[in-house]
Amino acid sequence: MTGTEHPGADLLAFLPMTREEMTARKWEEIDVLLVTGDAYVDHPSFGPPLIGRCLLDAGFRVGIIAQPDWKDPASLQTLGRPRLGVGVASGNMDSMVKLYTAGRRLRREDLYSPGGKPGLCPPHASVVYAQLARRAFPGVPVILGGVEASLRRIAHYDYWQDKMRPSVLVDAKADLLCYGMGEETMVEIFERLDAGKDLSGIRGTCRYLGGRESAEFVFDENTVELPSFEEIVSDKGAIMRATKIVESEMNPWNGRRLVQKTNGRLLVVEPPRVPMSGEKFDRVSELPFTGLPHWSYKEKIPAWEVIKDSIQIVRGCPGGCAFCGLVSHQGHHLVSRSPESVERSVRALTGKPWFRGTVSDIGGAAGNIYAHHGADPEKCKKCRRFSCLFPSFCPNYAVDEKPLIELLDRLKKIPRVKNVFINSGLRLDLALRQKRQTEKILRDHVSGQLSVAPEHLDARVLTLMRKGRPGEFDEFRKIFDDVNRRTGKKQYMVPYFISNFPGSTEKEMRAVDEYLEKSRWSLQQNQDFMPLAMTMGCAMYCSETAPDGTPIQVSKGLAERRAQRNMLRRDRSRRPPKK
Repeated sequence: MTGTEHPGADLLAFLPMTREEMTARKWEEIDVLLVTGDAYVDHPSFGPPLIGRCLLDAGFRVGIIAQPDWKDPASLQTLGRPRLGVGVASGNMDSMVKLYTAGRRLRREDLYSPGGKPGLCPPHASVVYAQLARRAFPGVPVILGGVEASLRRIAHYDYWQDKMRPSVLVDAKADLLCYGMGEETMVEIFERLDAGKDLSGIRGTCRYLGGRESAEFVFDENTVELPSFEEIVSDKGAIMRATKIVESEMNPWNGRRLVQKTNGRLLVVEPPRVPMSGEKFDRVSELPFTGLPHWSYKEKIPAWEVIKDSIQIVRGCPGGCAFCGLVSHQGHHLVSRSPESVERSVRALTGKPWFRGTVSDIGGAAGNIYAHHGADPEKCKKCRRFSCLFPSFCPNYAVDEKPLIELLDRLKKIPRVKNVFINSGLRLDLALRQKRQTEKILRDHVSGQLSVAPEHLDARVLTLMRKGRPGEFDEFRKIFDDVNRRTGKKQYMVPYFISNFPGSTEKEMRAVDEYLEKSRWSLQQNQDFMPLAMTMGCAMYCSETAPDGTPIQVSKGLAERRAQRNMLRRDRSRRPPKK
């Protein structure tokens, strides 16, 4: 191909996916090759392109291969042999979640592929791509990263195979695993490789030591040993013990190194990396992304259609919900962008040809956590809580509603901006503590439908989920209805419930079923519980105990799970309301 064959393509706009783009940049070789299981969308919401932009900004020549033929090493050789190494990620999701439903059936669509076509990303993509890179480039270092690697960094349960697996690093035979939000970590890794230095001791990474190195490893007061892989395979309670240790060592300011014996060798997990500063978050978010799918795609990328008009303004999650892997990946220490940076991003968005006046979402893990922080940062550095909000609000957690209110008003004043919506969903516990902010969002910043996630309505199950109390949903619903009544708007709430969470039997699920029946509420969305690796929910599913050791009932077989799932799927719209 030559550049003249693509007259509409700016060959300097994207990270190179083709030789002609390398030629346009006058590169004879690349330093780093990134391999991803998603289509290449040059937007900061997509992990591998975000890492690529950060490496490019640090001075490295970066190429990207998206959704290669995982059976053919030649599919990785398009850009030549990388000088320093290959970075591998499954994409924005665990590949098994992307491919399979909670019922272990193949999904009909992959939102991260051109045209939504399924089957372009392999199962256990991190392992498959790493082994493919080894075949394509013998002797070149391979680094794992992304959500899949992050949540599978230690021995874990794979729901779709129904078996315990060792760290993904062991199966992949890669040189290093980067966990968490890896912008700064990946830059440090490749700077070390460029300088000829070893990769030991980098925060936010895991190494699988060789036999001699394992034998010589020194355990000290800053090292905590996890139950071994062999223990986790043979003892169903071991994964609970491991998960509790991991949670207690997740604070980057006081977390210790973790070690797990696996197949006679040691897996070493360095402490988490300290979150980037707000200033660095601003800079990373404002790197020169095109905001577009790569020009080579002929079909739309469904995931891009969802996020193309959105702006991420906060990273991390204070919640620590038992079913969610976000805290294990991003941490629960929040980092928020400055209002000036958010405004610059929105102004840049208004100049895009597809923009029609609506910013579809500003948010993060939730739409109402912006600018929250620790009142005393030094107390946060000593904390070992798994959540800032559960089982009670941390006294040091500062809930400040003013910054988001001011930011929303500021963005509405930008020329060409007609609407600024929050579609990330609202945390109910925070919404009830920030009533002025909540009313403003409901009045001015809802697109017609608002997502909320009560998850369940039984008190015991909510406790196991690490969510709030049963009455929060009704309290919020009253505020929502009152705002609609006063404004005359016809807005709808889209609640999100989970069936078959550990400890939830048909008896507990009836609390949800009866509430929906009384309200004549047919749900638009629901989720049958999936035990995601490294989550407390997964540990409860495997051990059949609560974190305190109390036995709980767990629905596991597909037939056993069907009753609760069907409760959420009933069509109640035509039934008369119960009195």
